[in-house]
Amino acid sequence: MIRKSEMKQQNVIVSGASGNLGKDVVKKLADLGYGLNLALGRHDAGTFGELPDTFAKQVDLLNQDAANQFVSDSITNHRSIQAGIFLAGGYAPGVISKTNDEDIEKMMQINFLTAFHLVKPLLAHFEANGGGQFIFIGARPALISKQGAGNFAYALSKSLVFKMAEMINAEGESKNITATVIVPSTIDTPTNRTAMPEADFTKWIPTTDIAEGIAFVLSETGRKMRQTIIKLYNQD
Repeated sequence: MIRKSEMKQQNVIVSGASGNLGKDVVKKLADLGYGLNLALGRHDAGTFGELPDTFAKQVDLLNQDAANQFVSDSITNHRSIQAGIFLAGGYAPGVISKTNDEDIEKMMQINFLTAFHLVKPLLAHFEANGGGQFIFIGARPALISKQGAGNFAYALSKSLVFKMAEMINAEGESKNITATVIVPSTIDTPTNRTAMPEADFTKWIPTTDIAEGIAFVLSETGRKMRQTIIKLYNQD
């Protein structure tokens, strides 16, 4: 029998670690013994300082050089990284007729570039080290046009995340590099409860369920899945 102390530790990068979802993902992975490398926002210094085997740093993920340096620092701290989990992002409503260039650029930056800037250096690292996993958070409006009509810029930016995952899977097929997109319906967060106080919260997706889904994708079984889109819709 292989004891836990003899198992090879898995090390991951997590962006958006200090958000409502990020905190539960970090807690889950810390409990499972992962080595954590956490990209924090500029107001989150000191967060997660109590966790063991954790490297946390404030990173401007819209700056390619800063993202590259963070990945380099993470590799230095943990020698190798097996997965990148990209939780950083944001939402904005707006139909096409009320959407301008600035709205689109903002959503592209927050939802696509924050992931892309980490994907590039991590992809090179995975190629040099026999493989790795990318896990993205998608959005149902990017899959269902009728739902995306009321949040055009947001849905458009999230559609690029799906396309990036597809291209990673195509390029990484022979290199043991995979990309998974987890697609939640409405996530049960304080922000969403405040915005939709009349909704039935029991039909939403708890952040802890998404954390469990991510943990499964990272598991020995989950690492065998290919071209995966996981829809966590509950009853919403």
